[in-house]
Amino acid sequence: MRTEHWQARLIQLLAVPGIVTAYYLWLYHQGKVFSACEINAVFDCGQVSGPGSPYSAIGPIPVALIGLVGYAVIFLLIWLQDWLPFVEENLPELLIGMVGLAFLFTLYLTGLEFFAIGLFCQYCVISAVIVLTMFMLAVGYLRTTRAQA
Repeated sequence: MRTEHWQARLIQLLAVPGIVTAYYLWLYHQGKVFSACEINAVFDCGQVSGPGSPYSAIGPIPVALIGLVGYAVIFLLIWLQDWLPFVEENLPELLIGMVGLAFLFTLYLTGLEFFAIGLFCQYCVISAVIVLTMFMLAVGYLRTTRAQA
């Protein structure tokens, strides 16, 4: 990968703490780890992403598992550009698509936290900041590569 594609590598790097955060939340949702979330008037991970929360799953699928898979796909997509010419040629558009979906999903979940639940999960906020940063980098990456074309 050329150095002018630093945004893609930074997105890939940001996917790693995203994977770790989503994995922790998935384990917490499964009841396999305890909550390390401070419970107060603003933060309560149990109400947001705990196993008993009505907003912690879409049907039978935990939201944290969706995040875990999403972060892994973004990481692998950037890795695959070194192996698949199709991915290399279309990486800016593929990243805008994947990270854009993650951004929209994050907006939806943050809206639920703010308007429906009235509380936040500090790990969900960390994930939202990661996705927002990834999205800004993906937009910049797309603009940079299209300006060079």
